[in-house]
Amino acid sequence: MGLHQGLTAIVTGAASGIGRATAQRLLEEGAFVLCVDQHANEDLSHEHAVSIVVDVADNNAAEIVTTSAIEHFGAIDFLINNAGMVGGSSIETMDILVWDRVMTVNLHAVFKLCKAAIPVMKASQRGRIINIGSVMSTLAGSAMGAYTSSKHAIAGLTKTLALELGEYGMTANYIQPGAIITGITQPVIDSDPNFSEFWINKSPLKRLGRPEDIANAINFLLSDDASFITGHGLVVDGGVIRQA
Repeated sequence: MGLHQGLTAIVTGAASGIGRATAQRLLEEGAFVLCVDQHANEDLSHEHAVSIVVDVADNNAAEIVTTSAIEHFGAIDFLINNAGMVGGSSIETMDILVWDRVMTVNLHAVFKLCKAAIPVMKASQRGRIINIGSVMSTLAGSAMGAYTSSKHAIAGLTKTLALELGEYGMTANYIQPGAIITGITQPVIDSDPNFSEFWINKSPLKRLGRPEDIANAINFLLSDDASFITGHGLVVDGGVIRQA
């Protein structure tokens, strides 16, 4: 029997990268998974998986997602807010529309989905919320002002959720990935050899991360083994942050 047999999960940004790897891992552990993405998830086929095409930035996205989870599975035990974007440029030159879009996707959508899902999750008495932050939830990056600000905010939001939801048996944590090979980073890796070299040299493990590395960390935080961990930012970066 899997770790999450019969439990239900929502995973956003589930069509690729970390979200896809997470959905696959949870399905392997026996969970029912609502896979949410703005792109169709045609490759993920499993009897316990339901895929819906939703842009988390849409005003009614949270209602659509939570309603869909309840209609298909009858409950929400796990919420994994993974959908995100970068939008790099300096603060001075950044278009306000880019700033607003990054904040909408990376922060506002997370807040709205948490707010919509919490009343349902309280019923399980073991609800788990996992938000995807970044090493930039601790550090900062030049020309990454919007992204860095949004990920710092995710840390604060998650810690607050942990304080507010503990009495209901719920935990809230965030993951801080380092340089992970995903659909967002792959074009940079392909076009700029210095990107991989920079991050590999910073890591004591001398490699970039894989989506499965993050999925494994999420799987642990969702498990009963992590039931006394809440309000925590779990760094999964191959040791990069220790040398920053």
